[in-house]
Amino acid sequence: MKKFDAEIAAGFFLLLGIFALAFISIKLGRLDVMGGGSYALYAEFEKAGGVKTGAAVEIAGVEIGRVKSIRLDNNYEAMLELAINNKVRIQEDAIASIKTKGLIGEKFVQITAGGSDKLLTNGSKIRETESPIDIEEAISKFIYGKI
Repeated sequence: MKKFDAEIAAGFFLLLGIFALAFISIKLGRLDVMGGGSYALYAEFEKAGGVKTGAAVEIAGVEIGRVKSIRLDNNYEAMLELAINNKVRIQEDAIASIKTKGLIGEKFVQITAGGSDKLLTNGSKIRETESPIDIEEAISKFIYGKI
């Protein structure tokens, strides 16, 4: 009888551990759906510069969405699809930039708000973009005197 009780207790703790691991994975992986849904915006960059699917989209340091997909468009430029929280409206003259958190941190998309009264709608394209600075290219130009 004691062996049976020990097996039940071990099974219970194993299940508890699996549920805890799943919960932490979802929270840390940010697989949870943004509250209130999202709408799609597109931004075209000369270079994606290491930004990945799932990277944060921020305005003023506040996360407002995620990079949903990255693809190569017909002009051989990187087209990013951004899933933006429905509660956040972005002006038509906003600027999207690819930035790095810290010196060697992860890449994210920063949106600088514009001053226009017109707002972007689902499926709109952000016209003004700034590709990331390629540190290796800048160092190479400096070393070989092409600056």
